[in-house]
Amino acid sequence: MSNDLSIKEYEIINDLLLVSFTDRTEAVIPLKKLRTMCPCASCAGETDALGNVYKDTPQILKDNSFDIKGMQPVGYYGIRPFWGDGHNTGIFTVELLKELSQ
Repeated sequence: MSNDLSIKEYEIINDLLLVSFTDRTEAVIPLKKLRTMCPCASCAGETDALGNVYKDTPQILKDNSFDIKGMQPVGYYGIRPFWGDGHNTGIFTVELLKELSQ
């Protein structure tokens, strides 16, 4: 994947995130999948030098956990959703967005 690949634009329609990229491809991701695949350290865990993964206690997801209240671009390489339950630490990179849309 090219290093200059970036997010061109994005929008939320109903319960889907639609993203278009500078390589003219697109991603369509259900918000529920986006939230459950959050890559932040609290949700996905952190790996130490020995390969051990450390996670917080899993958050109980409610209906508002899948509502997006806002979205912030992170450079040209990612986006950070602000969820209805207050969660906002996950940064979804171009590569992860493409992977989640498959």
